Amino acid sequence: MQTRDINQGKAVSPVVKPLRVGDRLLEAGIITRAQLDQALEKQKQLGNQKLLGEVVVELKFATQEQVHETLAKASNVPYVALHSRLVDPAVMEMIPCEFMEEHEVMPLFCVNGKLTVAVVELSNVFLFEEIQKITNKPVQIVATTSRDFRATFVAMLPNEGQTFVIDDLVGDIQEDTLTVVEQSMADLALASNGTDADASPVIRLVNYIIYCAVQEKASDIHVEPSDKQLRIRYRVDGNLFEKMQPPYQMTPAVVSRIKIMASMDISERRIPQDGAITVIVNKRPIDIRVSTMPGKFGEKVVMRVIDNRGTQVTLEQLGFSFEMLEKWRSIVQSPNGIVLVTGPTGSGKSTTLYATLSELVDETVNISTVEDPVEYQLAGVNQFQTNDKAGFTFAGALRALLRQDPDVIMVGEIRDLETGRIATQAALTGHLVVSTLHTNDAPSAVTRLFNIGVEPYLVAASLKGVLAQRLLRKTCSNCKEPVEIPANLRRALEQIDGGAGMDKAFRGVGCAKCRKTGYAGRIGIYELFAPNDELMESVSRGATLQEIRRLTKGSGAYTSLAQDGLEKVRAGITTVEELFTAVAA
Repeated sequence: MQTRDINQGKAVSPVVKPLRVGDRLLEAGIITRAQLDQALEKQKQLGNQKLLGEVVVELKFATQEQVHETLAKASNVPYVALHSRLVDPAVMEMIPCEFMEEHEVMPLFCVNGKLTVAVVELSNVFLFEEIQKITNKPVQIVATTSRDFRATFVAMLPNEGQTFVIDDLVGDIQEDTLTVVEQSMADLALASNGTDADASPVIRLVNYIIYCAVQEKASDIHVEPSDKQLRIRYRVDGNLFEKMQPPYQMTPAVVSRIKIMASMDISERRIPQDGAITVIVNKRPIDIRVSTMPGKFGEKVVMRVIDNRGTQVTLEQLGFSFEMLEKWRSIVQSPNGIVLVTGPTGSGKSTTLYATLSELVDETVNISTVEDPVEYQLAGVNQFQTNDKAGFTFAGALRALLRQDPDVIMVGEIRDLETGRIATQAALTGHLVVSTLHTNDAPSAVTRLFNIGVEPYLVAASLKGVLAQRLLRKTCSNCKEPVEIPANLRRALEQIDGGAGMDKAFRGVGCAKCRKTGYAGRIGIYELFAPNDELMESVSRGATLQEIRRLTKGSGAYTSLAQDGLEKVRAGITTVEELFTAVAA
C-alpha cells in the first residue's frame, strides 16, 4: 500500500480523485444517496459550521471509524485503530505534548530511521512538514480517529498534569448518552470527605469508562490502582486489555464516584463491598454489578457489565452441533429430573440456561428461578434473588419455591448438601430442575454431587443429563487466512479422536475490526453426558470418575469438549491455539 511519506521536508501526496467525503462514503456503500442528501441538508441548517463527516456521524449513518477509514483509503494512507499498545513510549519524546494535543498527532514508532505518526486530519500537508522539522526524520503517516487519539493520548501521558484532557476525552459523549437510574442523591455532597467525586470531570470520566465498555462489548471493567498509576482494563471476549491510564491522583475520586452510583458506603475503605448500578446507554438499560476490594494502593473496583441484549440469543446461536442440540432439547423437555450445566466461571453457563428456559416458556408452565444475583430478566419466568444476610439462601428459597406449584425450577448453583438434596428430591417428585456446577467436564458432575454428600441412589434416580461447556474466541471473519499448523500442535491434535491428518487451519492476522487481535466474538464448545441404563446402575453403586468416563466413552454417542472444538477449528470458526487454551487433548 502506498503511503504519504515526508522526506527531507517534502510531502509526497498520492493522487486521488477530487471527491468530497460524502461522495467517498457513498462510493464505498457506507451511506445511501438519501442519507447523503439528509446530511447535506443538516449541514446547511447548521450554517456549515460542522464538517460533513461529523454530521454523518451525528446522524448515525456511519461511525467515526468508517469515515476516517474511507478517507484514509481514498488518500492511499493506512488506517489504524490507535491504542497505547501500538505506541513506543520512547518516540513520544520527539514531539512536544502541547503540539500533539493541539494538532491531534501521535508518534507511534521509529523503524529504520523512519518515524510513523498517526494523525486525525489528513488534508493538512503543512502539518506533516512541521512534524518532519520537529523530529528531523522522514515521516510516514497513518490515519486514526479523534476519539482513539484522545484515549491513547491520555493513556500515554505521564500522570502529572493529565487532568486537563479529561473533558476533551469525553467530549464525544452527549449528555443523554449515559444516564444513571435511581441514583441515591443523599451521598452526593462529598466536601466533608475531602473527595471530588461530584466534580464534573470525574463524573464524565466514569461515564466515559462505562460507555466505552458497553460499546466495546466488554464483560468486565477493572479499575486498578498501583504505585503512581491508575489503570483501566476491559475484558473483551474473555481476555483483558488496557484501555487507559487516567491520572493516579484521581483514584479516590473515581472509586468514590463508582461507589456512589452503586449505593455503597464511600466512607468504608477497609473491607470489600458489593453493589449494583443500572444505567441507560443509547436508550437501553445496562446492569452493572460492582465489587470493591481494599488494596495496598487503594481500592480495586471490578464492574461486571450485564447487557440484556447479550442474552437474547437462541440455542442455535450458541454453537451447538445439530445432533447435540436435538439431544439437549429432548433432555430439557423431560417432565422431571435434574439437568446440569457445568464449566468454570465465565464459560457461558447462565446464557445457555437462559436460552434453554426461553424455549420452555409457555402460559401453561410455571417456571421459577432462584439466583444470586438475577442477571437477566426473562419474560414469562418468575425470578427470585437470594439474600444470605436475611437468611434467604438457595436451600431456603428452593424449599419455599416447592410450595409455589412450580413445573420447572432453575437453581443458580448447587453449592452444598442441603441444596443438592432438596433439588434431587424435587426432581423425584415431578419437577424439572436445572442448575449449574463448577466441574471440568460433564462426567465429573456426578462425582461432584457425591462429594458434597448427595447419595448415589438419588443422583442415579434423578439425573437426566449434564452439559459441559467452554467459550472460545472466534477467528475474525474480516482478516482470517489459511495457515499451516505447527508440528507440535499437529501432534497434540492427533491425541483427539478425528484430529489425525490435519495440517491447515485458519487464523486472523489482525485488523481494525478485531483490534489487531485476530479474534472477534466467542462461540461455545460442548459435551453432553446423558446416562443410559448401564451408567445409571454404576452411578447408583457410587462409581468412580474413571469408571464413569470409561462407560461414557464406550457408549459410542459421546462427543468430548476437545472433539467439538476440533470440528470448529476444522470449519475455520476458531484456531488450534484457542482450542488448546480451553481444553486438553
